[in-house]
Amino acid sequence: MIRTLLALGLAGLLAACGAIAPGYRDRSVIIASSANFDPARYLGRWHEVARYPNPFQARCAGAVVDYAQGEGGEILVRNTCLNASGDVIDEIAGTARVVGPGRLSVRLDGVPVAAPYWVLWIDEGYRTAVVGQPDGRAGWILNRDPVIPQDRLIAAREVLDFNGYDLARLERSISP
Repeated sequence: MIRTLLALGLAGLLAACGAIAPGYRDRSVIIASSANFDPARYLGRWHEVARYPNPFQARCAGAVVDYAQGEGGEILVRNTCLNASGDVIDEIAGTARVVGPGRLSVRLDGVPVAAPYWVLWIDEGYRTAVVGQPDGRAGWILNRDPVIPQDRLIAAREVLDFNGYDLARLERSISP
């Protein structure tokens, strides 16, 4: 009888642990994407300034992402992983499509499922952007230049905080 109760208790505990989604944001906080997002202005090169740790970037000290307009209306995506010296150590390409204001569905080559990437904020000059996933599994601060001005970094961090992200777990990327 005691073994049965212990087994049921352990099974319940494991089920409860499985129900907790991993991520970096409090999912009880409403998250919003940028209503004024202009995909054409978003195209070009972005440097990763900060990120939440994720398995697919485990070896990257920094990253750049390039967005270009595809012939069929899709957005071409190329993520480049860099080491601390700025050398390319990995690349992955894919496509994105706009699925709503400030919302992209990104499918990377070799990855069977598309991922939602929401532009949570972008400054008026399209120089700094905050991108996240609604479930909080990933998030990035991107900037057109490798070095971000302090005022825009503060603003980007405030956007992450407002959208329920845990700022203590945000990591600065290395800009070669």
